[in-house]
Amino acid sequence: MSKWTIVIFLICQLSSAQSEVFQGGEWFKFKMSYSGWLKAGDATLSVKETTLNNKPVYHIVGKGVTTGAIKWFFRVEDLYESYVDQVTGLPYKFIRKIDEGGYTKDVVINFDHQKLQAKLTDNETGKTTTSRIVPKTQDLISAYYYLRNYYNGIEPKDNMEVTIPLFFDEDREEFKLRYLGEEIIDTEFGKVKTYVFRPLVKADRVFRAEESITIWVSADKNRIPLRVKADLRVGSVRADLVAFKGLKHSFEVVF
Repeated sequence: MSKWTIVIFLICQLSSAQSEVFQGGEWFKFKMSYSGWLKAGDATLSVKETTLNNKPVYHIVGKGVTTGAIKWFFRVEDLYESYVDQVTGLPYKFIRKIDEGGYTKDVVINFDHQKLQAKLTDNETGKTTTSRIVPKTQDLISAYYYLRNYYNGIEPKDNMEVTIPLFFDEDREEFKLRYLGEEIIDTEFGKVKTYVFRPLVKADRVFRAEESITIWVSADKNRIPLRVKADLRVGSVRADLVAFKGLKHSFEVVF
């Protein structure tokens, strides 16, 4: 999983398809920067209500592109889509179509939660594989909505952790998220009270350490991600929320 995929995924890491938290028409825009000063790109996340196989679903679309000078030596065009059941919050279909500096993927995953199976079709090779999954498995996008709803209506406690099953590129993984505490941060909208989380990742050629990523989430009823920062082997990547619309609840600013 590339650093661009991971950052976009983590932007998408705090929600669930439950009406208490969000609604169709919700839209976010994030500004991404490299090492704190070089503009790296933009990412958006949108939700609309529709049907899939006669079932009411949320169609969630995430897009990420490089902009500015960085696109001349590392071009990114990422598209992620998830169709999530409006009642259970479980994904039915996941689409990943990306081009990251010449590394491409074009896959579709169809989930059968009754049979506990995930059918992955690689549109580049024409290959289809079926894998076993565990109950309540999420995809990269639906995981965000699951987690956002998970923390809705509760006050997180220090070192509180949640683990969810994830299916990605024919692999089953466990995604772990740890709560660190509260912090008031400066944003495009003023000073906002946030909850701070840290997902646990593998220290490898991309990340410096297991605790290389930090996420700041609004402490209001929306539970929206305001900032994501990832420390890499070389430099760092940061994503900041710069625009939004269609929130279910009022957005709370301290001052």
